[in-house]
Amino acid sequence: MAFTGKATYSAGATLPELAEDVSDLIGIISPYETPLLDALGDPMREATSTHHEWLEDELLPNKDTINDQSIADPDGETQFDVDNGSRFRAGDQIQVEGSEELMLVTDVNGNTLTVARGYAGTTAENMADNQVINILGNAALEGEGKPGARFTNRSRCGNYTQIFTATVEVSGTDVAASKLGLADEMDYQKQERLRELIRDLENTVINGGLPVSYQQGSDTARRTLKGVVQHIQTNAFRTGDSGFPAGNDLDEAKINYVLRQIWSNSSSKVDLIVVGGHQKRKINGFVSSSRSYAAGDTKFTDIVNIYESDFGVCRIVTTRWLPQDVVLLLDSSRIAVLPLAGRSFYFKPLASSGDYECGELIGEYTLELKNEAAHGVIRGLSVS
Repeated sequence: MAFTGKATYSAGATLPELAEDVSDLIGIISPYETPLLDALGDPMREATSTHHEWLEDELLPNKDTINDQSIADPDGETQFDVDNGSRFRAGDQIQVEGSEELMLVTDVNGNTLTVARGYAGTTAENMADNQVINILGNAALEGEGKPGARFTNRSRCGNYTQIFTATVEVSGTDVAASKLGLADEMDYQKQERLRELIRDLENTVINGGLPVSYQQGSDTARRTLKGVVQHIQTNAFRTGDSGFPAGNDLDEAKINYVLRQIWSNSSSKVDLIVVGGHQKRKINGFVSSSRSYAAGDTKFTDIVNIYESDFGVCRIVTTRWLPQDVVLLLDSSRIAVLPLAGRSFYFKPLASSGDYECGELIGEYTLELKNEAAHGVIRGLSVS
């Protein structure tokens, strides 16, 4: 029997007494997460100038390189040149890397060493130009006067702050009108712009660079901060480099090569491996061949969140803002993202010249990355 009473479909959804059925939740699809900033955490201090500086130092080096193309005879060659003679003293026991022979330095004249070959009963071996020499330690004479003082000079490093801003402007009518999904349009716009600024801060911390000139900024030159990728120079590797593991795909050989280079040349404890989505899948694949499952397993796990090697335990951080062909290996104890004092993100109300409310979100930040040789980067990896 046909329905003869009043029904909503008689006039569609245009009946004046029907309330709109709209969810109170507003869905945001745009990515705005900042995993690297989350991993680094809040800094313990603030920057106090637009040029934030810190001091770095290092111990006297205990390695050098042979710089003598004529060196060959293992028995008669008691003098040879090195790159930096100032690193050596009479009484140093030295050893060429990869050799079993010990030598004792008897005299240093500029960059020329005079040595006793086959020291401590070892056998003299051939040496070659560009071989690395390890300085084991110095043997002082009993009753000898003090040796000449040696020291390193501290270096002063720094980075500039960058200002991040966004304007919020809402008409008086928009403020007064009731809204679906929110109580205050002004507050909602603040939240949206703040998400964008924090997203941009992480992107800049990773990829930003200093201008060639006027780095301090002016009324016409914008001041920008130098990001992590641009900071790392010593342990920067690219696929195809001489000595770097072959191939364009990320694998354990490449990760361990860089970790070993950092470990060999610094006191760094790398604890973060930062990657994009494609390289994260490559890392997950490191253990694919060794997975095993029981007949009753109904869950397939294909994820690696921690990578433990001989050179440290590293947490894997996946960020959208790192170039897909790049992997960063970082010591988080030497990195901080600092606000300029009193300039962490805040909202500044501005005078209105009409029927609207307006203001500006402002934040000023810099990156402190100490001892760039304590970090590493791999570039040129395959992304397909």
